[in-house]
Amino acid sequence: MNETIRLLLADDQEMVRAGFRMVLDAQQEMTVVGEVGDGRDAVDAVLGAEADQRPDLVLMDIRMPRLNGVVATEAITAATSTKVLVLTTFDLDEYVYSALQAGASGFLLKDAGPAELLAAIRAVASGEAVVAPSATRRLLERFIPTLPPPDRSGTAAQRLAALTEREREVLGLVGQGLNNSEIADKLFLSEATIKTHVGHVLTKLGLRDRVHMVVFAYDAGLVRPRG
Repeated sequence: MNETIRLLLADDQEMVRAGFRMVLDAQQEMTVVGEVGDGRDAVDAVLGAEADQRPDLVLMDIRMPRLNGVVATEAITAATSTKVLVLTTFDLDEYVYSALQAGASGFLLKDAGPAELLAAIRAVASGEAVVAPSATRRLLERFIPTLPPPDRSGTAAQRLAALTEREREVLGLVGQGLNNSEIADKLFLSEATIKTHVGHVLTKLGLRDRVHMVVFAYDAGLVRPRG
């Protein structure tokens, strides 16, 4: 993680940006390098900057004019190493899952308190995901029943074939929203062993973080909606 976390605020509500900026500017290791009011400007701000001047992380609203946060997230994460933390409402915006598929490293509730906001930014900037297991379960329960059928194509099957049986089992449990401690208890293994398995899964599947393990687990058919 860089010594200073460079942040871009993308939200069409000026008051929301002002509230976040007030909290972020007070942090010694964070600096807000820009504010934009729509997804198109967010993409331009990141892709148009020199590599060493790009923000490390974008706080990305979902519903914005001209270009929504999902499309903007995909454009940014596909072309740069800038990470995206999606902002959503308390009830979970219906586009959150799409944003995670597009490359976002997690999501944050728009009414999150300062401590939660700062912890989420630090986590994403250090390469972690910020979707807590409880939130993952809510995400799965809310959205999976409404999504298209999982992609059980040859591509997904080929990628799964790279995993050991245990790694596939761990992937499925992560996809169900279990944390490492819960998985360790379920499989009668140590938490350190589970952490190692998670790392192997991320590496073998080329996934960015734990959030995308959940997305992949669904796409590969390892996670099914409760019926």
